[in-house]
Amino acid sequence: MATGKRPRGELRQALITASFELLAESGLAGFSVAELARRLGVSTAAPYRHFRDRDQLLAAVATQAAGELTEAMEAAAADAGEDPVDRLAATAGAYVRFAAARRAGFDVIFARELRPLRDEALAEAGRKLMALLLDLARDAGHPEPADALRSIEQIIALAHGYVTLDTGDFLTGARVSEEDVVTRATRAVTTLLRGSLSSARAG
Repeated sequence: MATGKRPRGELRQALITASFELLAESGLAGFSVAELARRLGVSTAAPYRHFRDRDQLLAAVATQAAGELTEAMEAAAADAGEDPVDRLAATAGAYVRFAAARRAGFDVIFARELRPLRDEALAEAGRKLMALLLDLARDAGHPEPADALRSIEQIIALAHGYVTLDTGDFLTGARVSEEDVVTRATRAVTTLLRGSLSSARAG
């Protein structure tokens, strides 16, 4: 357990980093600032010198998660090549990989309980994430906002579903690795997107 005083900025970041670990174990409902302080070896009052309350700390965690996920998705899309469908589908694999590492995804970034805070940093991070996905969806053949949003919804549903199956050990019997899950999610989304485009053209 870490003990002793930390510089102000260092403790703030330590609280955010340790929060990811605690969220992975307890989820949002079981998240406790007191337990977080215990793990870091600081007083129960120490976190409140950096964050007004539990929800403000969680908003900072969600803001960092949104920024990291946006960067991961941008990198995955860039690595996927020039095909717009492949670039969009790559975000599903990036989501699976990120959620497996951080154990935090859209459920934390867009948590209902954090909405009343109207935290500007979190709102801006969420907007940047959605703007990236909307741009990729439009490039992949969904120029209308409603169609683009529906496509994003389907992608995240598929990707988050694979994350849930993996973290719940449902896929253990198939002896799949994390990268196998990433590949499965990406392929499933690619099939969905290409099928959707084919149907639209046929109609």
